Amino acid sequence: MVSRSSSRHYSFVKLSKISIITASFNSEATIHDAISSVNDQSYPNIEHVFIDGASNDRTLEIVKEESRVENSIISEPDTGIYDALNKGIQHATGDVIGFLHADDYLNDSYVLESIAERFTCSQTQAVYGDLIYVSRENSEKVIRYWRAGPFSESRLKWGWMPPHPTFYVRRSWYERIGGFDTKYRIAADYDSILKLFSHPDFQVEYIPEVLVKMRLGGISNNSLRSIIQKMQEDLRVVRSSGLGGIGTLLGKNLQKLQQFWKTDRK
Repeated sequence: MVSRSSSRHYSFVKLSKISIITASFNSEATIHDAISSVNDQSYPNIEHVFIDGASNDRTLEIVKEESRVENSIISEPDTGIYDALNKGIQHATGDVIGFLHADDYLNDSYVLESIAERFTCSQTQAVYGDLIYVSRENSEKVIRYWRAGPFSESRLKWGWMPPHPTFYVRRSWYERIGGFDTKYRIAADYDSILKLFSHPDFQVEYIPEVLVKMRLGGISNNSLRSIIQKMQEDLRVVRSSGLGGIGTLLGKNLQKLQQFWKTDRK
C-alpha cells in the first residue's frame, strides 16, 4: 500500500471511534488490500468489523492473520450484501460508521484522520469525499474518477449522490432510519442516502479529496442484467422517496459519464 505524505497534524479534542465494516465472500484475492489500508491509518481509534458470508476460501484466514486493529469477525450465511451490512451496523461499537468492501481500499494513510477531524464539529452528521474506480486486474489503472462535489438539495433531485464507499455517518443515524432496506438487492444504499439527506437536521461535509479506490466489477455493474435491475430499483427508490421519477434517474446516470473524463486525477 503506497501512502502519500501529509503535513496535517490534527489535535483531536475527542477521539471519535470509527467503525469500518467490511462485507466479504470468497474475497481472498483482494481483501489483503482492504485490511492493509485500515492497518496503515494514522488515526488511532479504529474498529474493523468483518461480516463474512461463510467463505470457503482463505478469506477468514487472511483476516485473522493480517488485521492489526481492534476487530470483530462474524462468518455465517446471509441473504445479500445489505443483510451483511446491517449485521455490521448491529455489531459496530463506534461513534461513526463507514463501509469498506473487500474489493476496495482507502486511498492513503490519512483518510480516517481527515474524516475524524470533520466530526469534531458536533453539528456534522456525515462526511464524504471523492472516489476512483480502478481496473480489477491492475489497481494502478484508473477507469473513472467520481468527483462528488458539495451537496445541495437541487442536486439531489437531479440524481446526485455521494460515493457510498466514502460516506461516513454517525451510528445513531443508521439506527434512526433502521439500517438498509433489504427488499432492495442493489439500490438499498441509494435508498438510505435519500432518507438521510432529506432530513432537515442532517448536516454533511464534503472532503474534496480521493478517499477510496474501488475495483470495478461489483454487484451493481458486473452484468447488463445487474445494470438493468439497478435502474429499476433506483426508480422505485426515487418514487418512494417522493423526490422525483424518470428525470431523477436519467440525471443520476448521465452524471456518471463525466467520471470517465477525469481519469488523470490521483
